[in-house]
Amino acid sequence: MTIASARRPLRMSRLAVLSCCTAIHLLPLGALAQETEDADEYRLSPVLRLPEITITASGVGGDDDANSVVAHELWVGGKVATSILDTPASVSVVTQKEIEERNATTLEEVLQYSAGTVTDYYGTDDRNDYFLIRGFQASTYRDGLTLGSMRGIREEPLAYERVEIIRGANSTLFGIADPGGSINFVTKRPRAERFSEVFATVGSFDQKIVGFDFGDTLDPDATLSYRFTGKLQDSEREYDYSKDDEEFLMGGLTWAPSGATSLTVVADYLNRDATPNSGGYPRGGDYDRDLFLGEPDFNYLNVERSALSAIFEHDFGGGLTLRSNLRYSDTEDDYGYVYISGDAGNGPVPRGYLASDNAAHEIIGDVILQYDRSFTQVDSSTLAGIEFSDATSYNSAFYGIDAGAIDPNDPVHVGAPSELILYQDEKRESRTKAVFVQQNLSFSDRLIATVGARHDWLDLSVDDHLAGTFTSDDFSETSVRGALTYKVTDEISTYVSYAESIAPPSIGVEPERGEQYEIGVKYDPAGMNALFSAAIYDLSKTNITVVDPDTLERELVGEIRARGLDVEAKAEVRENISLTASYSYTDTEVVRSDPIRGVDVVGNEVGSVPNHAASLWVDYTLPGAGNRGDMTFGLGARYVGSYFFATQNNNGKSEATTLLDAAFSYDVSESTELALNVSNLLDEQHVVGRGTADYYNPGRAVYATLRHRW
Repeated sequence: MTIASARRPLRMSRLAVLSCCTAIHLLPLGALAQETEDADEYRLSPVLRLPEITITASGVGGDDDANSVVAHELWVGGKVATSILDTPASVSVVTQKEIEERNATTLEEVLQYSAGTVTDYYGTDDRNDYFLIRGFQASTYRDGLTLGSMRGIREEPLAYERVEIIRGANSTLFGIADPGGSINFVTKRPRAERFSEVFATVGSFDQKIVGFDFGDTLDPDATLSYRFTGKLQDSEREYDYSKDDEEFLMGGLTWAPSGATSLTVVADYLNRDATPNSGGYPRGGDYDRDLFLGEPDFNYLNVERSALSAIFEHDFGGGLTLRSNLRYSDTEDDYGYVYISGDAGNGPVPRGYLASDNAAHEIIGDVILQYDRSFTQVDSSTLAGIEFSDATSYNSAFYGIDAGAIDPNDPVHVGAPSELILYQDEKRESRTKAVFVQQNLSFSDRLIATVGARHDWLDLSVDDHLAGTFTSDDFSETSVRGALTYKVTDEISTYVSYAESIAPPSIGVEPERGEQYEIGVKYDPAGMNALFSAAIYDLSKTNITVVDPDTLERELVGEIRARGLDVEAKAEVRENISLTASYSYTDTEVVRSDPIRGVDVVGNEVGSVPNHAASLWVDYTLPGAGNRGDMTFGLGARYVGSYFFATQNNNGKSEATTLLDAAFSYDVSESTELALNVSNLLDEQHVVGRGTADYYNPGRAVYATLRHRW
């Protein structure tokens, strides 16, 4: 590869058998069980009652995600749609209002105030969204269909009505997945009404954003409706020689010829032209965040993705419903940067070049049948279906011989590499099929039993173009789940559950398996828009691996266990006061393992997982009383306890720290709002991750947004 070409982007221009998370399962556009036995009473928002569980078909039930931080219903692509109070799992919902109030523009920021999560533990490395739930990796989904985990694509929060977090093992619900939990993005869809919004944001790092979200019906009978959402961003990051530009456009069309049938098609396009700053800073030093020790001529991070999704639902009447989701995506992403490897105070720091070029396309879908029936004192919901996916990816990786050492106190840049050496060139194919069945029974409006099973078949192959080899493997895995929920009162529910997970396997390696036991309680007080929850759990994972921070090589760890407590509250305490609060205690331990790079790790804590974490966000609205607009003041605090940087526990620990965030908004008029957001108010700086270099948490950032709705 020549130096000129190195500077260019290296790219071209489940259905859970059982759901611990539900006492009732539904499909993408909501539930479809009838409130009566009248088969002629077709509608898209029928009501099925399993101990006070009300299911509707607005995609996210009866919640008002645009105007409230509190959600009472869970929706994950038709696999679950039910009252959170009666869901036998620890869950959080981050609504559109909460996302906007905190100006969360990445998944890391969306998750910052949720219980059980650790985010941004490689702060200035912007290639991925980094997060852990209950000490383990978590998988991401869009409308219930998998996106994967730790991908090189950071989702755009503007595209979603809400983000749902289900903590713990979930393979029976979603299929092959990481054990920490599942994060489901609920796509914005057309509504049978006229609405419009435009906004503009300016702020730190020369950021400039304009965006819009509008829709309407297309015919007098409102059988056709559309929605367009988009964003254009021109920005830099907090270090020199950086950029963070983005184009996003999404359009949707919904056809609902009757109350029993609905088809929604959504197309979206995401294009990012950014920089990674994966090099970090010399270990053990204290440097300004704007210091750049890479090469301006070899520093790029690009993502281009197109996706087309379809969501179909039909109510046959008599309690029988058909739902189906389908998505095709085409993705290209690449990066190139210079990494450093060394400690502060030892003079110039060694460096090296790294680059990656990837492309992938995937088609994934499911078909679900649900049958709901009442038998005097027993309500029954049976769900069965199939899921399938076919994915192909092309992965190339490069390194440069030597980027030359650099002096952090007097950096001199030498340019892009004269040559990059290809060390990985693979074509990977993955084909999966799954069948599932799940049964929910409610007895006398008090006791809910949830059981289910799922079986996945996976065919994997790798065509290694460098080695000239072709390898393949197939897997056949079963996961089960069971739960009991008891309604103590109409406001308080308790549950016990058991769930399994199966992590995505590699050829020739046994799949990692997770197993979780959980006990929880939830409180939905009458007379207040609020939800309080607490859960204790025992989660273990076997056949897992860890990555050595210096060599980046993977080593086998026999078993890791996490035990802990998650507590969360979301409440509108008064008409003008709302809060979000969480506390988590996590105790991780390596139970069985061979030595890693000669270090005995049995008994060690898992890297990047603090024992204690807590957060609090409070909003207070001062009414305008007619002579001015309402003013809303927001203040947030995030506490993260100390944790080891690596599972070997020999690479140092982070400092326990508390970060403050703030927000202010003023209603200029009835339809216009001016908002100011400040993250890391005190500009606190500390090391959040350590490998060949140190990585700092993001610094203070200030943004002003003018938003107009009509």
